Amino acid sequence: MQIVSFIAKKLAGSGQVGLSSFVTRLSVIATAFSVAVMILTLAFVAGFQDAIAKKVYHFWGNIRVQEQGVSSDNFTAEISGKASDSIYKIIAQHPDVKQVDAYALKAGLLKSNTSIEGLFLKGVDVNFSVERMLPFLQDGKWMSVQTGSPEIVISAYTARILQLKVGDKAFVYFMSKDGNASRVRPVKVSGIYKTAIEEYDRSFAWIPLSFLQKISGADSLSISGYEVSLHDQGKEAKVAGSLMDALPVSWFATPLDQLYPNLFDWLNLQDVNRRMIIIIMCIVAVINLVSCLLILVLERSKMIGLLKAVGATDVQVQSVFWRQGIRIGFKGVIWGTALGLAIALIQQATGFIRLDESAYYIREAPVKLIWWQIVWVDIVTLLVCFLVLLLPSFLVRRIRPVEALRFD
Repeated sequence: MQIVSFIAKKLAGSGQVGLSSFVTRLSVIATAFSVAVMILTLAFVAGFQDAIAKKVYHFWGNIRVQEQGVSSDNFTAEISGKASDSIYKIIAQHPDVKQVDAYALKAGLLKSNTSIEGLFLKGVDVNFSVERMLPFLQDGKWMSVQTGSPEIVISAYTARILQLKVGDKAFVYFMSKDGNASRVRPVKVSGIYKTAIEEYDRSFAWIPLSFLQKISGADSLSISGYEVSLHDQGKEAKVAGSLMDALPVSWFATPLDQLYPNLFDWLNLQDVNRRMIIIIMCIVAVINLVSCLLILVLERSKMIGLLKAVGATDVQVQSVFWRQGIRIGFKGVIWGTALGLAIALIQQATGFIRLDESAYYIREAPVKLIWWQIVWVDIVTLLVCFLVLLLPSFLVRRIRPVEALRFD
């Protein structure tokens, strides 16, 4: 095998200018391009899914726990449950649970000097994990739950419609059962948020839970349910099932993807796009390598005939081209991995690839590099390259020394 290795190295390092040299370089470039595209596709899809899911989880928590009889609809879980220390302890003591926040929802109207807007007012208490909402705050600060003058956090959409800014006063109207405005309370705008998820920005404002309970005529234990935040995203179904076993029969825990199936189904559809791009790039790499080796074999037909004439076996001659193909594959994988990682890291640092926020909910294309996915791309590409190399190399067996050496 030493002679095979020697010939393969000579062919790879001959530095000659010609068709084979051009095809070899083109093959390395095409393989590198395919690998880079696959790595970037995995990074962008994973980043996009993670970024959108985190927005939803920051807004609602990972799991919603409610008492039976409370509406589990996305927006209509009005104040109709009761807070319970025993329920809170069961949830908080679960090892995967990071934070438990009591919340309440109440439909109302928010009025400024110029306009009026219907909203769902979401009440949270002093123990609410404010860091969930801090990434969304565009102006001002989070409301102070303990101040005497009630504060409110509204969306940028609501602020624009009502022509409100931080520090302005507005009035909250709550409707009675007969449809008439029964209670009016002044509030001060302490902050303005934007999630870029239109459904949320058009529908929600945040106020202190105690204020919401008071003006609703409810007692201090009245809530809509608990929002549960987890340490690790992706364990929602498992933790929800575990909580269901521990909670009394009158309480239930629901993962957020079951409450918002349309949004999460849309995110899961990105997996289809990812698979299609990877398959296309694999086909490009396969066609490219097969074409390259076919050209190399045909161009080296005289050399093949000479090697066979001096006693080289078919397997030995095939090994020469296998080694060349493997070199091309290794070079393409190395350069492609370096290129893909470079573009991904530059995007992470600069965010130069922009998206339409109204359509994709984010301004910059997010990137999430997962090391095992990169290793998987490299290994699969090399494996595909090796299997593909078997096809054109069998052409070597069909070349007869007499015909090859006589070919002009």
